[in-house]
Amino acid sequence: MTVIDISPSVMQFLLAFVVLAPLLGAVAALLPAPPGLQGKNPDQAVLRHGVTVTGAVLIAAIVLAAGFDHGNPATMQATTDISWIPALDVRIHLGVDGISLPLLLLTALLTFLCALYSYFKPPAGPAPKAFVALVLVLQSGTLATFAVLDLLLFFLAFEMVLIPMYFLIARWGSGQQQFAAWKFILYTLLGSVVMLLGLLLIGLKSGTFDMVALATDNGRGLTASVQVIAVLAIGLGLAVKTPMWPLHSWLPDAHTAAPTVGSVLLAGVLLKMGTYGFVRILLPIAPDGMHTFAPYLAAFAVVGIVYGSLACLALARTGARGDLKRLIAYSSVGHMGFVLLGIATMTPAGVNGALFANVAHGLITGLLFFLVGAVKDRYGTADLDTLAGATGAALYGRAPRLGALLAFAAVASLGLPGLAGFWGEMLTLFGAYSPAEGLSRPAFRTFVAIGAFGTLLTAAYMLIVIRRVCMGEHAPLSSLPPGTGPVPPPATTGARPASTPRPAEAVSDKQPVEAGPDRQPADALPDGRLADIQTYEAAAWTPLAALTVLAGLWPAVLLGLTDPAVQKLLAGGKQ
Repeated sequence: MTVIDISPSVMQFLLAFVVLAPLLGAVAALLPAPPGLQGKNPDQAVLRHGVTVTGAVLIAAIVLAAGFDHGNPATMQATTDISWIPALDVRIHLGVDGISLPLLLLTALLTFLCALYSYFKPPAGPAPKAFVALVLVLQSGTLATFAVLDLLLFFLAFEMVLIPMYFLIARWGSGQQQFAAWKFILYTLLGSVVMLLGLLLIGLKSGTFDMVALATDNGRGLTASVQVIAVLAIGLGLAVKTPMWPLHSWLPDAHTAAPTVGSVLLAGVLLKMGTYGFVRILLPIAPDGMHTFAPYLAAFAVVGIVYGSLACLALARTGARGDLKRLIAYSSVGHMGFVLLGIATMTPAGVNGALFANVAHGLITGLLFFLVGAVKDRYGTADLDTLAGATGAALYGRAPRLGALLAFAAVASLGLPGLAGFWGEMLTLFGAYSPAEGLSRPAFRTFVAIGAFGTLLTAAYMLIVIRRVCMGEHAPLSSLPPGTGPVPPPATTGARPASTPRPAEAVSDKQPVEAGPDRQPADALPDGRLADIQTYEAAAWTPLAALTVLAGLWPAVLLGLTDPAVQKLLAGGKQ
């Protein structure tokens, strides 16, 4: 059953185009723009190029999804299989099924929205030519990770995203961006080295690196000891990228320092690569090894859920000087803990919940980082005490639409029923209540109780954030640190209307304005209000909010894709 009838050869072309077009676009971004396409200045032309390429990739991904046989999502479709290194049986093998298709669409959508947002709000740093090229390389690597079906190609695509993200943080970030970028690259590279050893072990012991053949074999060609070693090595590399507690410490620093679009892509796309590897590689290829480590994975997952929530509560309390971006980063540790818990159950319910939570987290946390970036741009800071002070953000009164959308994203993140964040957490807990045969039910039911407690903590810190940032706190001005918080701005004329979008060449956060006694907040209007949601922001954020509602009200759209594929995967390629 397809939405439109597309021939297999066209489907192959579409998948290859989705993977390779961003890479070719990155090369083109570094070349001088043709005279007729330069526009007002070269910076505007290259930013428009980024929007064009990512838009074309998104359209191709949507057409690919329309031509996908939704009646048979467990079968690999749009496959390309070409011999690359015959001596090692390494092949250029591409394909998409019900597990990878949602992640391809999520990646294409988020990257396009980031390119559109950056056209009007380019991040601080060098000229945008390199920025656009790096974003496109990162998109190509991420899409390739979800499309390749060869272990060595998976590793190459997995590593392809590291250098672009390093430079996005180091060159376009703020604060301690150099430290955060080095921490990110060192953690992920060390994890990747260990992962490569595990992938080579599987390939050499089984005689093939083909992921479809290995999944069909379901570990029968690997001894139990080989599976245990492979799961330990590959799992460590994937756990760093997810990230799993206690290998998470690079994430808050990276998010705090990264530019807005860097944080959106890091949370919405890159973290999914780790959990996807658990589902695509370890569950079907080394089931005995996963069975051995599943209780430990679940234990680390629920510790991460509680730890992330407690860290967020600590940052949200009054006087903690917590950074709002850092708080959202720690919330990701907790949310990805639910994903890992679902995978550890090794049940259809748990794994489907993990895949659903993956997509929901990408939509909701991507939206949250967009919104926090907008608040920081307007107010000059993401410090919660400043935003919540007597003269702080109080977004409901100063920018009501922005405040309402931030509150919406926060309640979606805490798992409100009817929104996307609810179903993934519910299914993972349901799967953990009845784990796979051979796993300890008392242990996993203890994990269910701990995870459920984590949902209460999540609700607590998200509601605190809504109260402090959206409603504000009526603390005396003297309680705020010197030099923070705006004062009523002087009367000025000629203020730009809040609804007027600003072109790329006129908008820059290269010199962020800190709110203080001598200046008004960035984007402040003459009456003291902050500029509310602008046209280009609405264009970038509305799709994420709409999909969050759609996935919450109609979860069968996503579960109908993933469930048959998960059933086949857990059955060793047989339905």
